[in-house]
Amino acid sequence: MRFPKLFRSIRQLSSHVLAIALGVVLTVSTLQVLPSQAEPAPSMTAGDTSKVIARQSPATPAIGSTSFVTAAVNRVGTAVVRIDTERTITRRVDPSFEDPFFRRFFGDGFSQQMPSEQQLRGLGSGFILDKSGLVLTNAHVVDKADKVTVRLKDGRTFEGKVQGIDEVTDLAVVKINAGNDLPVAPLGSSNNVQVGDWAIAVGNPLGFDNTVTLGIVSTLKRSSAQVGISDKRLDFIQTDAAINPGNSGGPLLNGQGEVIGINTAIRPDAMGIGFAIPIDKAKAIAAQLQRDGKVAHPYLGVQMLTLTPDLAKENNTDPNSPIQIPEVNGVFVMRVVPNSPAASAGIRRGDVILQVDGKAITSAEQLQNFVEDSRLGQILQVKVQRGNQTQQLSVRTAELQNAS
Repeated sequence: MRFPKLFRSIRQLSSHVLAIALGVVLTVSTLQVLPSQAEPAPSMTAGDTSKVIARQSPATPAIGSTSFVTAAVNRVGTAVVRIDTERTITRRVDPSFEDPFFRRFFGDGFSQQMPSEQQLRGLGSGFILDKSGLVLTNAHVVDKADKVTVRLKDGRTFEGKVQGIDEVTDLAVVKINAGNDLPVAPLGSSNNVQVGDWAIAVGNPLGFDNTVTLGIVSTLKRSSAQVGISDKRLDFIQTDAAINPGNSGGPLLNGQGEVIGINTAIRPDAMGIGFAIPIDKAKAIAAQLQRDGKVAHPYLGVQMLTLTPDLAKENNTDPNSPIQIPEVNGVFVMRVVPNSPAASAGIRRGDVILQVDGKAITSAEQLQNFVEDSRLGQILQVKVQRGNQTQQLSVRTAELQNAS
């Protein structure tokens, strides 16, 4: 009875020994197949190292490599400037302070103690266009400023002279005298920008100098009317890169570090939405400002609204509507500015503009761009529908004197 138990014990022990031996064999075999994991790395020469680096996968960058954002900012960063402005305003003393009843309680000298002047300070950004010291920024950054100070990234400061301002496009050119060794921002082309491209905003938001934020191009050709600044004539680049007060005038870069826009507007009622003036538009305006100090903009003199058949039908079915509107595609004239080219040509409130120079007009933005691209004094043939009739009117454009 003891022998069967002994045989079973011997068989179990043999199985364990066999398993252990098999494991040792497999381990040795694996080490022989993968010697690089078991043996110390052989010494390499400089040429061998370059070969190994060349074999690295492009999808797996080396640890510590510079990001494209860093490279882009390094390319343009020293050309971005901070712009500080000062402006003195005079306040009129309230006549009620001279009232005898008021003076009885506060004394005769109280009104003389009231400050009649106040100094306002502003902050913005900009970037250097050429080595001679031309700086591009927003018009609202330097408009009406008594003193403009431009500070470079290296700490140097210079007094800036405003060479030209265009309120309609919110652009301005400032000149500083700093020799001919200034860094210059590389300019790209906004015509090549696509939705989804990288967008890098550089500037001095809220006084935090040399701040960089990253996002993408959210959309293109966002009209100034859609943004909520109807007194401008611009199609913006919209981005989700953070743009805050103080960023105004700073550059918006692409992934290669080229300027594709000028950060100019934010919506206080929205998060993560900013707007930039396309650089191609800014180049043309900057050249005119440098040459003439201003930009002449033609205008018609109408307040308008894009009209569709559905909008017109909705108005016409309202029993309280004061006017019946033709159910067509066009531009509805809401108001005609007195003494304007439109008023002189006979355009009236309630007219619908259908065509200009034979080209169909289907939106207010399209009409505005058409007029902006025309020449001063050019006669435009405008087809309007008034009630059930159409008329052809000749409108001679004139220069817009006040953006507001």
